[in-house]
Amino acid sequence: MFKQTKTTIFIAGDSTASSYPMNRAPQAGWGQVLHQFFTHDIRIVNKAASGRSSKSFIQEERLLKIEEKIKAKDYLFIQFGHNDAKQDDRYTEPFSDFKHYLNQYIDVALKKDATPILITPVQRRSFDETGEFVETHGHYPEAVIQLGAERNIAIIDLGERSKVYLESLEAEESKEIFLWLAQGKYSNYPDGLQDNTHFSEHGAYKIASLVVDGIRDLHLPIENDIVD
Repeated sequence: MFKQTKTTIFIAGDSTASSYPMNRAPQAGWGQVLHQFFTHDIRIVNKAASGRSSKSFIQEERLLKIEEKIKAKDYLFIQFGHNDAKQDDRYTEPFSDFKHYLNQYIDVALKKDATPILITPVQRRSFDETGEFVETHGHYPEAVIQLGAERNIAIIDLGERSKVYLESLEAEESKEIFLWLAQGKYSNYPDGLQDNTHFSEHGAYKIASLVVDGIRDLHLPIENDIVD
């Protein structure tokens, strides 16, 4: 039975981190598989939700629900940016609105003596016709890094880590990380799919491993609970 004293990692984010039901398999988010890297002394509460920006996540009171549960010595992993760039009600300007909303996540964690961790948005599969990787997140990663420095908050630069990883695979091999599904291979996607944003189960695991590498590099106390 879950003990209330167990350290918990809460994840606030978008579809790249969120969890998916079996009828969406093999789609998975990195937050969905993060528990595979930890002992049972660490609990993962994945509150990431598809389509949310840093703004809409708060407006829907999702951060409030985290605030009601998070406690001292817990962690709040914060990854937004994909939907903040959308030109609709979710939009935030990188260096003003975006940072304003991210500050609210940081404040919730600090108020509860928990540790906020800022995470830059994970990369899409974006290669040009010559095979060169193309950044698609504009100034949002820069804004996250800037805010981390301003608030002295630890950062996992998942954007840079995933860029290096995808470049090592190159354009064709990187399809295995994302939802590039052949027609007739998966019952949930009989017509196949070509999705350069969302991850396969294999891809989600690989991206989660990059998050874990970031935890190790920051020497967070929870690195002692990482399964070797």
